[in-house]
Amino acid sequence: MSERTPLLHYRLSTSVNEQSGEHQPCLPREAVEQSPAFSRRKSAHHSRPKKLSTFFGVVIPTLLSMFSVVVFLRIGFVVGQCGLYQAIAMFLVAYFIISMTVLSVCAISTNGALDAGGAYYMISRALGPEFGGSLGVMFFLANVCSSALYILGLVEAIVATFGDNPADPAGSLQVLPAGYWWSLLYATGILLLCLLVCLVGAEIYAKASFIIFLVVMLVLATIFISFFAVRPRTILLPAAPPILNADYAVDYTTGTMMSFATVFAVMFNGCTGIMAGSNMSGDLKNPSYSIPRGTITAVIFTFIIYNLLSLMVACSCDRILLQRDYSFLRDINVWNPLVTVGVYSSTMSAAMSNLIGASRILYALARDDLFGTVLSPAKKTSGNGNPWVSVLLSWFLVQLVLFTGKLNTIASIVTIFFLLVYAAVDLACLALEWASAPNFRPTFRYFTWHTCVLGIVGCAVMMFLINSIYASASIAFMLLLLLLIHYLSPTSSWGYISQALIFHQVRKYLLMLDVRKDHVKFWRPQVLLMVSNPRSSVGLITFINDIKKSGLYVLGHVQLGDLDTLPSDPLQCRYDSWLSLVDHLNIKAFVNLTLADSVRHGVQHLLFISGLGGMRPNTLVLGFYDDCTPKDKLTDPALADATVPTQDPEDERPPYHFPALRASIDAKEEGNGENGKVMGPQEYVAVIADAMKMMKNVVLARYFHQFDRASTISSSPGKGALYVDVWPVNLLRPDSSSYVDTCSLFLLQLACVLNMVRAWRHARLRLFLCVEEGRSLRGSEGKLGQLLKELRIKANVYTVPWDQQVAFPSNATRLSDEYLSAVNRLILEQAHPPPAVRFLYLPRPPADTRRYTAYLRQLELLTKDLGPTLLIHGVTPVLTTDL
Repeated sequence: MSERTPLLHYRLSTSVNEQSGEHQPCLPREAVEQSPAFSRRKSAHHSRPKKLSTFFGVVIPTLLSMFSVVVFLRIGFVVGQCGLYQAIAMFLVAYFIISMTVLSVCAISTNGALDAGGAYYMISRALGPEFGGSLGVMFFLANVCSSALYILGLVEAIVATFGDNPADPAGSLQVLPAGYWWSLLYATGILLLCLLVCLVGAEIYAKASFIIFLVVMLVLATIFISFFAVRPRTILLPAAPPILNADYAVDYTTGTMMSFATVFAVMFNGCTGIMAGSNMSGDLKNPSYSIPRGTITAVIFTFIIYNLLSLMVACSCDRILLQRDYSFLRDINVWNPLVTVGVYSSTMSAAMSNLIGASRILYALARDDLFGTVLSPAKKTSGNGNPWVSVLLSWFLVQLVLFTGKLNTIASIVTIFFLLVYAAVDLACLALEWASAPNFRPTFRYFTWHTCVLGIVGCAVMMFLINSIYASASIAFMLLLLLLIHYLSPTSSWGYISQALIFHQVRKYLLMLDVRKDHVKFWRPQVLLMVSNPRSSVGLITFINDIKKSGLYVLGHVQLGDLDTLPSDPLQCRYDSWLSLVDHLNIKAFVNLTLADSVRHGVQHLLFISGLGGMRPNTLVLGFYDDCTPKDKLTDPALADATVPTQDPEDERPPYHFPALRASIDAKEEGNGENGKVMGPQEYVAVIADAMKMMKNVVLARYFHQFDRASTISSSPGKGALYVDVWPVNLLRPDSSSYVDTCSLFLLQLACVLNMVRAWRHARLRLFLCVEEGRSLRGSEGKLGQLLKELRIKANVYTVPWDQQVAFPSNATRLSDEYLSAVNRLILEQAHPPPAVRFLYLPRPPADTRRYTAYLRQLELLTKDLGPTLLIHGVTPVLTTDL
């Protein structure tokens, strides 16, 4: 039963992840892998044999990668320089750092189905394609260079033992010729042997690794026996201080003075093989089961071996011997050649491990199509699922690196690359933990966000401790790759952890946004713009985006219908089109759609439910109800009323659907009509009255089909060449000339907000004050100027006598057409030069609903041929002179 449980966990995980499109058709298509290669990938995922167990697939590769040559050639160096106490302290610190990363690896690997790619797969699926791709490339290059590093190290060891050494003719067997080209030939031969093993597949690699593992364990056993069995030998060297304490000296191989940091950096290189088992994730029977158990086992075992060796060496060897002969274990062993065999075997295994790890990472990068067709050949696999093209490409790059001959200059940067990847794994786990997503529930629970942070900090400190210049360059290289992938790669359907983190933080701050603490000093427009067909409303949508002043901006749409008579919600398939519109117009807006039996009820729904917490619309914007013929301003073919054709029929994307406009429409409202009238004038005015009852400011926008933001702004490059006219007086009430009521001040505030936008900052506000004969023009202008000064609004005030207009027979209950036409002409006469937009006072609708039609006709006559005009009515105070 224990063997079947992980398999059941795997199947359950995949049923809600990449295979959800197969087993859960009720899920939305956005949750399903939509690439053309999805079905092929899915079938290959099942057909590829996964035969490696925990021991062969994780424990052995990780053990051998962590041991490599450090256990044989660097233990004496560390103890001889640092002493036993500091050596144990170094191992504790180093293993503490890598253990934090191991906990993160275990958590992520037990949170669902894990595919090929190891650390790359974990990072990319958690942090998104940008981070995953950039770090995947760096991890691939680190494995390539590390493989070459181990091969060159093996060649140096072979040449030192069997090569021709003129300086020490008696110290070597002198079987092999030495020199750069000979060393390159030996390295090429060793790499070719590694290639043959990796081309056969993961199973033969596991068998070869097991044989090497047995050899290394045998050598380690003889080393421990030698500490007790071999008698002390007299060494003619000067006496040294006690071995327990530190005594840093010059490294005889480099001639540089050692310190705690330099020794720690050398020692830490032997602890960076923790991902060797994770890299084999695509070849494991059950990665979620094997990776945590195998990695932790290997880490604990190597930690014990390193500390036991340090203790034995410190208690049985002389410091001078440790500082002047890094291969001393060979000299004190019961059989000297056995340690040499161990060095060769461990190095060979590490080279193979890095080569096969690099090929798996490259294969995973190719499958994800992050670099387009560049890596397409690397997707090919053999009949048993071995990515042989990726193996060949990795082999070729390792061969190129071997031409350098010496890798001392890049050995540090390889370690830094590994540390950067480890830090990214910790970051991925931290992000998943902080996001508090319900689907992040790993079966491995021995981690917290504290361990993730400690892992990130530890890796970062080690990077800069090893080499601060290389660390900075590596981070810069990662950021460069991140930007490249961000702009070149297609949108992925893996999910973005940034969205989960943003949701978590937004929810927290929304709860802190208390509407009871609102103050007029911090008021800003939060707009609900009703749009029926975006094709005729592009000008208005872009203009309102300018006037929102960092406030909430919601595009609302009402679709007529009754859910009881429909098989499903017709709005769900529309959201993608509207969100694509938001992206296309480059505006900062939300989208809210509703289904209702009338437009009036739909607008009521949206006014009630739009927004969340303290972020709710306080201003309703409607297109004007008139007879203007709409113009289609949405010419982008990507937003056409059709399904975008795709190269692969399986790669279906939701259609972008906005109805085409009729050439002629008897009457429609610019923001609230769809292919003709969807409501009459009575209902339209009722919507205005409803919004005012709900204490919402109301804005009616007319002639904005004539407004083009780009041409308006670009046509006025000089300061002051753009004008915004403001008429803060109720022109439908000739008996009232007040300009300090709530509505007038709201008018001034919106005009000021528009003037504060970067694109409109060079525009000039022109404020028109209507004055009758007998009143002091200068006095009225002075009072208004003082008010503007107190409100910190910069505008030019113009007094306009309107005695002739008021002379027309009108009263508060009935305005004559002659009066309205005269006021309209008055407004037009003041437009020299004509403004980009006008702000007019919008009076309340009459209490008698029978007069709604007449009210609308009055507004139509008042604004006739004025160009882009906003009729504005404010219901709440928005201005203050207080600090």
